[in-house]
Amino acid sequence: MNIFVINSGSSSIKYQLFKMPSSAPVCIGLVERIGLENAVITYKTTINGQDFSISQTLEIPDHKTALKEVNRLLTDRETGVIQNPNDIEIVGHRIVHGGEDFTTTTIITPEVKKKLKNTFQLAPLHNPSAYRGIEVAEKIFAKATHIAVFDTAFFQTLPAEAFRYAIPKSYYTDYNIRVYGFHGTSHKYVSNETNKYLNKPDAKHITIHLGNGCSMSAIKAGKAIDTSMGFGPLDGLIMGTRSGNIDPTVIFYLVNQLGFDVNQISNLLNKQSGMLGLTGFSDMRDITKALNEGNADAKLAYQMYAYRIKKYIGAYAAALNGLDAIVFTAGVGENDALIRKMVCAEMDYLNIKLNEEANQKREKGIRDLSATESKVKILVVPTNEELEIAKQCFDLVERGRITS
Repeated sequence: MNIFVINSGSSSIKYQLFKMPSSAPVCIGLVERIGLENAVITYKTTINGQDFSISQTLEIPDHKTALKEVNRLLTDRETGVIQNPNDIEIVGHRIVHGGEDFTTTTIITPEVKKKLKNTFQLAPLHNPSAYRGIEVAEKIFAKATHIAVFDTAFFQTLPAEAFRYAIPKSYYTDYNIRVYGFHGTSHKYVSNETNKYLNKPDAKHITIHLGNGCSMSAIKAGKAIDTSMGFGPLDGLIMGTRSGNIDPTVIFYLVNQLGFDVNQISNLLNKQSGMLGLTGFSDMRDITKALNEGNADAKLAYQMYAYRIKKYIGAYAAALNGLDAIVFTAGVGENDALIRKMVCAEMDYLNIKLNEEANQKREKGIRDLSATESKVKILVVPTNEELEIAKQCFDLVERGRITS
């Protein structure tokens, strides 16, 4: 079954084609700088043992043009992987926020699209872009069944004591203000891979997704019981440009004493804070370079970043009443040995002990970084959100809810 996965951002589209049930992508690609000058489209595939890698700079003013160019590459006579768009049976769309209406993977219908518009206010930077991707893809891949996979769905298993805020009940019942959580597709994929690796379906583990955006989740027997992001993706860990946890009194002070308005506060906390605010850099590679050059701000930023993660590990170990593994994933989690070392340092009370030699090695696949005496596994599990989306779409088909 040909399942085409689309991840639409405000100025980018990531895509992969899977022939399920195989987990190996038939092709992968990315369209960047949509609507800007010098947009770039990339496409990679292997045909009869020969690798093809294409990168083109084009004028791509909108998502419609972007997906048309993707379709051109997919159907190219020499390097294409399908003959025409009708060969695509399922199109899986990543949607960041499902609100309370969407708690599972969902077939996209006119009614679903209508409800999706109601989520725009919950994720104004992400959901409108995903919606545009759906509308364009429905025209190009007109014969396919289109399916929405929601990042927030994985966290619908959170108990009320974890997802409710201590504000008047009416704000939840009337306005759905609650913890939703994000990066759910990644946390779900990594959790499933961890359970298989441990051969323990009821494992208690903490998944740590560290990229430009960062989040953690406490997971028991494959179900999330807590997560660090909240009503929006600003809460929790220190991130590339987001502040993470901050006392709301700071916001009152910015308004009442410094004259900030809502937009200024949003820009400050979402785009000017986090590692960028602490160091002047949002990319961890740049911060690592500054750290190695003796930059005091970079040193403090690393310490704060790791300390915040350690606090959540302690809290989640208590919430889980035990711990089988901590799991690092995403760009920083998979590649930054120093962060992993700092997070795992002085965690003897929880029996977390790192094998420092293993931590320095870069290898593909799942890696066990635990010292022999560590009672808690320390794992690196590469995330694959596109594969998880394809799996969820395929599972929906296999369960007989739709026919391909």
